[in-house]
Amino acid sequence: MITVVPTDRIYLCCGATDMRRGINSLALMVQQVLALNPHTGAIFCFRGRKGHIIKILAHDDQGFCLFTKRLSEGCFAWPTTKDQVAVSLTKAQLSLLLDGIDWRRPSKIYRPRLAG
Repeated sequence: MITVVPTDRIYLCCGATDMRRGINSLALMVQQVLALNPHTGAIFCFRGRKGHIIKILAHDDQGFCLFTKRLSEGCFAWPTTKDQVAVSLTKAQLSLLLDGIDWRRPSKIYRPRLAG
């Protein structure tokens, strides 16, 4: 079973990232662009230019993990701001993001209260 680092610090790197980047290059980007330490156990998410590929960089006690997900249809909801370099997410928002749901405006599902 693949487990992700248990942390509440989840960051999205705003804008598009070159998806050819690997672990070393993404970790360097975290240090230089986000001004954060990639070795602290936080989760860092990066999205490609087309928006259908996401890479997640995490560091546990033994080393870095790099996860990649590509959507068959649609694209990941991503902030594009010039003011912010990174956006912080909760675990629930990350779960919505990975399911391809817009984590900024999730829609509620109507459920009837009565059976009849």
